Amino acid sequence: MRKNLLAIFLTFFKIGAFTIGGAYAMIPLIRREVVEKRKWITDEDFLNGLAAAQSCPGPIAINLSVYIGLHIKRGWGMAMAVLGTVLPSLISIMVIAALFTQYAEFPLVRKAFHALKPALVALIAVPLIQMTRQAGLNWANFWVPVLAMVLVGLLGISPIWLILATILFSVLQGLWFAKGRK
Repeated sequence: MRKNLLAIFLTFFKIGAFTIGGAYAMIPLIRREVVEKRKWITDEDFLNGLAAAQSCPGPIAINLSVYIGLHIKRGWGMAMAVLGTVLPSLISIMVIAALFTQYAEFPLVRKAFHALKPALVALIAVPLIQMTRQAGLNWANFWVPVLAMVLVGLLGISPIWLILATILFSVLQGLWFAKGRK
């Protein structure tokens, strides 16, 4: 049992320690480790966990760690996964905060942070493309995320309204189909 808990902690610690770019950049690493490499959960369970993690308040990486840890080893698995995910960032932030005030104005430091931006875009784009394939997005339903992107990104509509509209649409569609079967 301890070996499994230690493996959970070390796996999530490694993911947390070597991910630059935030939670969305962690998604492909978490998937690779827990689905492909260690086979702790299935791809379908991972996608379900990702959907649940996105719909819950809080950081997606922590929510996903909670879900996966619970799946693997219940409460202790959850604790080890969350601790492993959070600890590297906590340590890094404490060290950076201590040093940043001294070195923030150095031109080399500014250039280094500026140079990381394109890499972060790629780290977010890759899981997006992978999830698109796994979710079965095709030309017939491609309009849904594009419309959501336009409404939120260009028109400034709150995502909450889109979620509520989607729920309402789904309920009405379900009632319509149920009525048609009778």
